[in-house]
Amino acid sequence: MPEAHDGPIGSTRPGHYGAAGIGVALAEATITLAWNVQGDLAGPAFVEEARRLFDVALPLAPNTTARTGAVTALWLGPASWLLVARAASPLVDYAAKRDALNAAGGALFDVSASRVAWTVSGPHAADVLAKGCPLDFHPRAFATGTGAQSVFGHVNVLIDKRDDDPTFTVMVARSFARDVWHAFCEAAAQYGYGVLPPAPFR
Repeated sequence: MPEAHDGPIGSTRPGHYGAAGIGVALAEATITLAWNVQGDLAGPAFVEEARRLFDVALPLAPNTTARTGAVTALWLGPASWLLVARAASPLVDYAAKRDALNAAGGALFDVSASRVAWTVSGPHAADVLAKGCPLDFHPRAFATGTGAQSVFGHVNVLIDKRDDDPTFTVMVARSFARDVWHAFCEAAAQYGYGVLPPAPFR
């Protein structure tokens, strides 16, 4: 169990905060590389080239994700996906892959520095997210493998349900990271929450 602290709600120092018990665990998920892929699914050359370059099949259904051992691919729109490195991954040689995708009718952008990510996990993780987000987080509506864009408070977020524990990964523009972190902590305090050390995005 994380060490208890008497510090203010919203601290980033690892430890236990809020009510007794641990209903939620919060941790930064460090993003090493993130690339935005854009292209037309009607073009078979683009689809196959994206699969070859990134070793992952782009998710085709709205609000879904695809995972390999190295990459998470999140659907952002009918012609846009976010690829996030999870380990030693094919997200290397950016310029060469950008040029190859351009030749197949697509586009590639390095957005590695644009977002901050956290994991929100534990028995009350969905309750914490529901306090600030209008999405329905019941497992029937938001199953593992779902990735959806919405808001938390008044800040745009991208939420990915990673497993049935449940564990959610929440991504937000870097400029709003402090505000969203404080909102998470305030929402989690009534359940008791642990702040864990940062870990790589997975």
